[in-house]
Amino acid sequence: MSHVIETRELSKWFGEVMALNNLSLEITTGVTGLLGPNGAGKSTFIKLALGLYEPGKGVIRVFGESPRHNLGVLRRIGFCPESDHFFDNMTGYEFVYWLNRIWGLPGKVARQRAETACERVHMQDWMHKPITQYSKGMRQRIKIAQTLCSGPELIFLDEPMNGLDPQGREEMFALIRELGEAGLTVLFSSHILYEIERVTSNVLLLHQGALLAQGRVREIRNLIDDHPHSITVHCDQPRRLARDLAELPGIMALEFIDEASGLCIRTSDPNACYNTLNRLALEEAHSIRQITCADDNLQSVFEYLVRQ
Repeated sequence: MSHVIETRELSKWFGEVMALNNLSLEITTGVTGLLGPNGAGKSTFIKLALGLYEPGKGVIRVFGESPRHNLGVLRRIGFCPESDHFFDNMTGYEFVYWLNRIWGLPGKVARQRAETACERVHMQDWMHKPITQYSKGMRQRIKIAQTLCSGPELIFLDEPMNGLDPQGREEMFALIRELGEAGLTVLFSSHILYEIERVTSNVLLLHQGALLAQGRVREIRNLIDDHPHSITVHCDQPRRLARDLAELPGIMALEFIDEASGLCIRTSDPNACYNTLNRLALEEAHSIRQITCADDNLQSVFEYLVRQ
């Protein structure tokens, strides 16, 4: 599989601040989550891929070429920035339409693509109203509409969920997954782990400008298999469950949530523990209602790797 984006020892600093540090990675087609806290280097990486910044050291290739001052590469890219600035009293449709014209599309094609893009992000009922009347979530949607109009092969979405209500977030999750399934490359930046998990299992974890880990969530999770897993079980008989689990290999600690709610299990052998819990869940004596693994998510992976 060819690499859409490839970096080798990529670094960028601003004065004495190191924004990216010796970053080497490859990104292929599909949806990739760019994950990290604020200040991790996510936006700097995106701007380097867009050719807006020149690397301080190392190289970055997009479609096999340097993106810096490269119109051939940039015409294949769509970008939805985190921040925005709109002209007063311009409608959402006008914003998208005129960006299409600036892009070089003929009037008729620009109109058709603007209407289609607004419908795709569910803004058709508002696209002819002034942007000054839009909520933050609506402004975010209209930015994504203009991102899609040029038919890009590579799309950068910088914190695209900002300001969206719950329904809007679900629609955006579905749209991002749809774009990846259509064969596009989507780089989705976020500092919220739940958002990444909703659209892709392929992640890049950045911390202080460095690549902490790369791969599928499950593969990254396997990096800390020797780290105890926390499993929470909600049941009606937590003390009886604790007695049944106490002698199980790998059990390191058993803590009661409360007398009638459940049990928190710390184990170094989660597979054996899950197998036992599944068997016990079939027995009415324990009345197991729910089994969840608090560590089986990106939050625990990220926090653990940062501590190393």
